[in-house]
Amino acid sequence: MTLISTSKTTAMHYVTRTIEAKVRLAAKQFPVIAVTGPRQAGKSTLLLRQFSQSKYFTFDDPVLQRQAKDDPGLFVENVPPFSVLDEVQYVPELLPYLKIQVDRNRTQKGRYLLTGSQIFHLMAGLTESLAGRIALFELLPFSLAELEMQRATSLEALFERLYNGFYPDPAVHGVDAKIFYGSYLHTYVERDVRQINLVKDLSQFQRFMELLAARAGAILNVSDLARDCGLSHTTAQHWLSLLETSRIIFLLRPYFKNIGKRVIKAPKLYFVDTGLLAYLLKYPDHKTLQAGPVAAQIFENCLIVELLKEKLHGQRLFELYYYRDTNKNEIDLIVEEARRLHLVEIKMRKNINADDARTLDKFESQNGKLHRWLISCSEHEIKLTASTKNLPWWKIHTILT
Repeated sequence: MTLISTSKTTAMHYVTRTIEAKVRLAAKQFPVIAVTGPRQAGKSTLLLRQFSQSKYFTFDDPVLQRQAKDDPGLFVENVPPFSVLDEVQYVPELLPYLKIQVDRNRTQKGRYLLTGSQIFHLMAGLTESLAGRIALFELLPFSLAELEMQRATSLEALFERLYNGFYPDPAVHGVDAKIFYGSYLHTYVERDVRQINLVKDLSQFQRFMELLAARAGAILNVSDLARDCGLSHTTAQHWLSLLETSRIIFLLRPYFKNIGKRVIKAPKLYFVDTGLLAYLLKYPDHKTLQAGPVAAQIFENCLIVELLKEKLHGQRLFELYYYRDTNKNEIDLIVEEARRLHLVEIKMRKNINADDARTLDKFESQNGKLHRWLISCSEHEIKLTASTKNLPWWKIHTILT
């Protein structure tokens, strides 16, 4: 069998990713590296930039995919060491043979560099087939920090970024956001979702995503969502799980440890990429988005997902929650790290005062000493109360330092 290594250019403008150092370190310690995440987030580009001498095989190529499926053992024998195997979810048949090759030479590190989408059950199979041999990473689109969105960034410039999104093509390669997200949505629905048996009607699934976009930043009522889309509750739950697993949406779970039974226990809904969210909401440009009724929700969505990216890209050991009780006391975000709680309130305005920290202080009185933060558009770090400090939005990452 003759395998043809396809070429993938990485000469376009490249932005350094937070996760790079950890990937390089893992390649010195594990025989197999796998980078998962949504389509077009930059997985293969990341690996090819870090391991520039690697051969590149993509199973998006139907010819290569068929070769791998027809004789996976022979295919793996012909793949040279230190190769990038892209979109490996299409050929799960390879995994047992990768394991065999790795076990023949356990001292060889970084032998196979895999990428794949989590939409398929394969990604769970990676840990089963290659347990003890693989280092797993998850890559989301760019973060604000990676794109150097700093103090000099105006709110209008931020909303231009939120509108265009954080995927590499619209973020740094100059691809028009409307064209990119139209194509992205078509590819996701037509190529990936079609392969999931739970989705029979693709147009209804797209309508489901549009209804979700209208609920971004809100507590999710699955029964109402299912009714509005004409679905059963069970189907709506399955579709939500599919979208969450493939990192289209992020469900922020409620915090209710040791607080009692009067706490709302449904998740809040966010989109992993604000560009896709804006596209689904059909906003024509960033100025209309900023002036629209969902501006505050999109601002909050961005900052909460920033900490999700911090967690995944930095492989940080913290969890994200929100809090709301039946008396409508609400905290936008709770970060639990090493038995510490960081309470975070997010306000899309410059004029802030101590009243904005009232819910944070109430939570403190019930649960002891905590770290409390207000994230706003104010450009100054301000101590609002004895226990709460304001930070500008671009410093949200510093709450964990």
